[in-house]
Amino acid sequence: MSIEEAIIYTDGGSRGNPGEAGIGITIQDQEGNEVRAISQYIGDQTNNVSEYKALSRALEIALDMGIKRVTCYLDSELVVKQVKGQYKVKNERMIPMYNMVMPLVKKFESFAIEHVRREQNKRADELANIAMDRK
Repeated sequence: MSIEEAIIYTDGGSRGNPGEAGIGITIQDQEGNEVRAISQYIGDQTNNVSEYKALSRALEIALDMGIKRVTCYLDSELVVKQVKGQYKVKNERMIPMYNMVMPLVKKFESFAIEHVRREQNKRADELANIAMDRK
């Protein structure tokens, strides 16, 4: 099944910050049907690095799937505001993460990113937790 437009929810988590970390991604079609779910353990990371890794992985997968237009929802206000250019990326460790995401963003015909409350990001959070449990 090929879709050109997708809704993506991502979440990254860390137990300990830094600590055991995982990412969760759900890619949905316009009707909200899940077309791809990713739950991946990413080793010892901070929460913010995990959030960025989840977003970059989601964008890579969406591009591989041939998706041209995406709207991404994250419960990390920091990452959303940095990607939108509302916050400067000052932390030395965050600069490479930001630089990993931005070239991917530019490959889409249309890209939007929005902050959502944690309750609206349950599936991605669940997938991130599964990854941390599985490690």
